[in-house]
Amino acid sequence: MQTLETNRLILRNFTATDAAGLLEYTANPRVNCFMDHQISTLEEATAEVEKRSSDDSQIAVCLKDSNELIGELFGMKEERDSDTYGIGWNFNARFEGKGYASESANAFIEYLFTQQEVRRLYAYVEDDNFRSQKLCEKLGFRQEGCFMEFVSFVKYEDGTPKYENTYQYALLKKEWLSQRANQK
Repeated sequence: MQTLETNRLILRNFTATDAAGLLEYTANPRVNCFMDHQISTLEEATAEVEKRSSDDSQIAVCLKDSNELIGELFGMKEERDSDTYGIGWNFNARFEGKGYASESANAFIEYLFTQQEVRRLYAYVEDDNFRSQKLCEKLGFRQEGCFMEFVSFVKYEDGTPKYENTYQYALLKKEWLSQRANQK
């Protein structure tokens, strides 16, 4: 992926220097959907950033002044609809409340709509992930529906799956263009 810059951030492919930062926020996932991506050691983190370094769907979000990894964005093209992407984010709690998630996601959305000619974006958000719901709304996404007991990422103490209710948010390029025109 081409490197993107905002006022305070750099969005780029992962590099070997990101291993410690990745470990910091993946060691104890705060949202169940990231439990499968939990990393426990620096060695695992090093292997993971090596894998991600050549994967343009995984984007490192770094502070511009220090190049410190503070989180990630991801965008996956739909197989059946090449102009549709599922997107998401995962950020280090230490950097919450500073607007970094919305700043980076806005830049990524602009890149997808203007450089990649994407027509439609969507994001899945668990019904108890209020921060991501708020971010979707701030980014101009609309809630399309709620999938009841949609997916299981974790199990209850008795070993049975805990199914999560999941909202789907979406944003069409034409909606995004209209929103931008109304902001001027």
